[in-house]
Amino acid sequence: MFKTAVGHSNDPDSLSAIEEVLQQCVSSLGEDIPKAGILFSAIDFEHSLILQQIDQVFPGIELIGGTTDGEISSVLEFQQDSITLMLFCSDEVEIHAGVGRKVSSDPIAVTKQAVEQARAKSTQTPRLCLTHPESLTISGVSILNGLKLALGQNVPIFGGLAGDQSRYQNTYQFFQTEVLSDSVPILLFSGTILFSYGVASGWHPIGQISQVTKVDKNILYEIDDKPALDFYHHYLGLLPPSMEYPLAVFHQNRDNFYIRAPIAYNQESGSITFFADIPDRAIIQIAEGCYEDILAASKASFMNALNSYPGAEPSAVLFFSCVARRQILGTRAKEEYQNTKLSLTYHLPGCGFYSYGEIAPIDGMSQTQFHNETFVTLILGTR
Repeated sequence: MFKTAVGHSNDPDSLSAIEEVLQQCVSSLGEDIPKAGILFSAIDFEHSLILQQIDQVFPGIELIGGTTDGEISSVLEFQQDSITLMLFCSDEVEIHAGVGRKVSSDPIAVTKQAVEQARAKSTQTPRLCLTHPESLTISGVSILNGLKLALGQNVPIFGGLAGDQSRYQNTYQFFQTEVLSDSVPILLFSGTILFSYGVASGWHPIGQISQVTKVDKNILYEIDDKPALDFYHHYLGLLPPSMEYPLAVFHQNRDNFYIRAPIAYNQESGSITFFADIPDRAIIQIAEGCYEDILAASKASFMNALNSYPGAEPSAVLFFSCVARRQILGTRAKEEYQNTKLSLTYHLPGCGFYSYGEIAPIDGMSQTQFHNETFVTLILGTR
């Protein structure tokens, strides 16, 4: 058995909101007791109070989560300034939490601590990892690289970086009853868990295939031995680099790519700063997409996951979308979840959030990657 419950409230009062969420979950669970959960919350709630209330109803629950830039669920669909909680019950799937603190000090050591803490609670090999880590104190790529080293390359990782409603000042991560910053909370799933996933952005590479020739982490200086700004000016004229025209960064072969979104530029050096690291010597193209392409990608992500699910009927779905997608779509952001809902003929408990970077493998054959401007679907169940 693998059962999930979802609660979602947009009540601005923290106590009233979590009481509503917990009432929804308890009603859905019946006599079943959850062993783990994941909480997505807007930045302005009293998070300590919320976590304490969850622990009072479900003592000792293996809980992680963090703050967001928008929340999604099968209860209220797309919301802002809300909290949503997904709980997991199972007698055959083990789910254990771990956390690494002060990740900016040593991402390799701290992510290893999180993995070791979660693995110490189980005798089984983890099948997949969920995470909702820090986004502002350190590169998300550094966190992901640490998790991959600690877990091994065969354990896929899914999730998104914590947000703070586009203030870019401070984000929070949750671990059981603790509210943290600069941390990496994880959930490890082992046992008979079944899962599938889909990843799509809606952006399409165009123009000349080029190569990164000078880069320092997320600051791109040269493309094809020329200033990075010249590359963008070739396509955009006098328009500055923007998230509407990200880079497609190709992974190993020319078939698959992930997205890197620009956030700033320097006229004097000709450099462009991106939301996440770009590998040296990476093969790139500029990418474009319209509203309809971006919305079609959310449906494609969901349908790819649903069609590849290895079981009879899934138990839950998690969504990780990007703050840049929400900003570009504006009032149409609600259509991302609605696209997935309309594709179903039955109710599937769902939960998710808008993040500062998404985590998932590009496809079934590749290692986990860090994404920008991408819609990730993760479907869970058991045989």
